[in-house]
Amino acid sequence: MLVADQATKLVVEARLPLGISIPIIPGVLAFTHVHNRGVAFSLLGGIPLLVPAAIALTLLFLLFYNTARWSRRPVMQAALAMLGGGAIGNLVDRVRVGAVVDFIDVHVWPVFNLADIAVTAGAGLLILLLIRGDR
Repeated sequence: MLVADQATKLVVEARLPLGISIPIIPGVLAFTHVHNRGVAFSLLGGIPLLVPAAIALTLLFLLFYNTARWSRRPVMQAALAMLGGGAIGNLVDRVRVGAVVDFIDVHVWPVFNLADIAVTAGAGLLILLLIRGDR
């Protein structure tokens, strides 16, 4: 996921000027090149790089060093990998560009990217698995 995320962002940066939107399905989906300097949904703009770095490192710690029984199941590891991969993808942007490169625009939600999809899917799966327990 990290490779796909970074590859799509590089294509967007190379071919779509910042602030420009190209409709894919008019009124439903567009590619809109924006830079997000905040956290989720562009909240808290201008946060120091240390904050997302700490979040990404915490996720990596959970992914690779946690020996708890709940994190040993393959599906749980997949959820943590999605969370970690997405967080690292956006952290790479913050280091490389100074902001997260977003481009998927569904017009009813803030513009997002593949890393955001991975973080959301991973978090959702993790929550569902933790609620279900060891069934």
